[in-house]
Amino acid sequence: MSTVLLIIYLFVALALIGVVLIQRSEGGGLGIGSSQGMGSFMSGRGTANLLTRATAILAAVFLTLAMVLALLNRGTSGPIRSILDTPAPVSSGTPAPVTTPSPPVAPSGPSAPTN
Repeated sequence: MSTVLLIIYLFVALALIGVVLIQRSEGGGLGIGSSQGMGSFMSGRGTANLLTRATAILAAVFLTLAMVLALLNRGTSGPIRSILDTPAPVSSGTPAPVTTPSPPVAPSGPSAPTN
């Protein structure tokens, strides 16, 4: 159920983005919605009304789906814990042997005379 609502939520979000980008803004915007000569339904004014309604409806559906998804998934995460509160992982089996560093060894190549 949650997966289906999440997919619908994604499609509504994409549709909302598309409808907002199509609208003509005061600064010009994309202005794709200004089709002239297609009758009163798709005239500049008719398109503006249609796009305004579509934006309002999509925004309402978007917010409603967000609330429904939040309510459906409110108890699935469990208690909130910090990663710093967990103890360090313990390896199974015997502990690793402790090694002591060995002293540095001088190179065995030819050496310069020291007089």
